[in-house]
Amino acid sequence: MALKISGEQWGKLRRHGERAYPRECCGVLVGETLTAGQRNVRRVIGCANASAKALERHYRLNPRDLVRIQRAARAAGLAIVGIYHSHPDRPARWSSTDLAEAHWTGCSYVITSVDEGTAAESCSYLLRENGGRVSFEEESIDICEYC
Repeated sequence: MALKISGEQWGKLRRHGERAYPRECCGVLVGETLTAGQRNVRRVIGCANASAKALERHYRLNPRDLVRIQRAARAAGLAIVGIYHSHPDRPARWSSTDLAEAHWTGCSYVITSVDEGTAAESCSYLLRENGGRVSFEEESIDICEYC
């Protein structure tokens, strides 16, 4: 499994984390899923963090934003293929809260560690469902010049 994204879109995702620092950023990845399970990102759409909790440690996507993005994606022949957020001054590893609040099975969840305002490591995790249980599986990120 792999997430494929252009350098331009990758930069947009990482800059969003830097701009939001010291708070978590969040957004949506729109593209298509190929038969081999590869997700190709065509658009990175930044969203406002709608969390009612401490924004330095939590994110929440507004459901209205998700519906709006999903409708626009469908109209363009695309779909939501992933969710992204940042971890200010923490590793780019999923937390128990990230897993508990993840609902888009079959989608990539990209986490970028933002250290002192600079995007550092980014990791992607595929959300899988098996027998009613969900889990994250780390996947590779393929950054290409033109995707």
